[in-house]
Amino acid sequence: MEKINKLHKRKKIDVVDVILFVVLTVWGLIILLPFLNAVAISFASYKEYLETPLLLFPKNPELKSYQQLIEDGRIWIGYRTTIIILIIAVPLSLFLTSSMGYALSRRHYPGKKAILLLVLFTMIFQGGIVPLYLVMKDLHLTDTIWSVILASGMNTFYMILMYNYFQSLPDSLIESAQLDGAGEWTILFRIVLPLSMPIITTVLLFYSVDKWNEWFNAMVFIRSADIQPLQNVLRSMIVDSQAMGEASALVSIEDRPFTSGIKMAAVVVTMVPIMCIYPFLQKHFAAGVMVGAIKA
Repeated sequence: MEKINKLHKRKKIDVVDVILFVVLTVWGLIILLPFLNAVAISFASYKEYLETPLLLFPKNPELKSYQQLIEDGRIWIGYRTTIIILIIAVPLSLFLTSSMGYALSRRHYPGKKAILLLVLFTMIFQGGIVPLYLVMKDLHLTDTIWSVILASGMNTFYMILMYNYFQSLPDSLIESAQLDGAGEWTILFRIVLPLSMPIITTVLLFYSVDKWNEWFNAMVFIRSADIQPLQNVLRSMIVDSQAMGEASALVSIEDRPFTSGIKMAAVVVTMVPIMCIYPFLQKHFAAGVMVGAIKA
């Protein structure tokens, strides 16, 4: 009888496994197919795209869409500006986030609860874009890269992740370091941060994606064309290509600008750098999210 129950239980588990496998496979295809379609359209010709809108493997791949993106000098301006923002903003945001998260994780930090409540308050209520713009204008930072960098110096949610992770570390480590005469900055940089690589890597990835996809603050604060980030540059190039497509409605298909191909090429150009970075951070990513999201 016991063997029959075990076999019956095993059959139930097998059925559940099959169902989960089918559901996850379908879900994976739902995620993967639009990406493959975007890549295929970026390599396809206008005529092939009209014949097969749901394109996964172009028959005669070409680089015309990418060529149009590269020949436009604005894309190099966008890459340069975005890389500068990444180099400056990501370390600055990591420093602000980790230092504040560490300070609030200390049990005897004066005014800890009040400060934490004020920080959490900003997740629900914000001052708005007009006061922020007036502050940037008074500081003479409008139309500069610094307005984009300082407008979002620290993300409250990422700070909470670090705060919870730092709280999970044993107090005995910090107490032993204090007995040896270590100061707070020494404890943070030599003990706490080296033990917190999973959450550091996770927040690093989050900030990198945020700064790479930055467009709203740049749209509000920056007017000069020579310091536009990549996302704003690609947007303006797509708008221009659409205008050209509407103006050339009477032109033959071979000579007509392929606006959808340019759009998809812009999507691929934007996604590939982040996709190349993610595999190197993946091993720390899951651990950092799980531990940092659960209060110790």
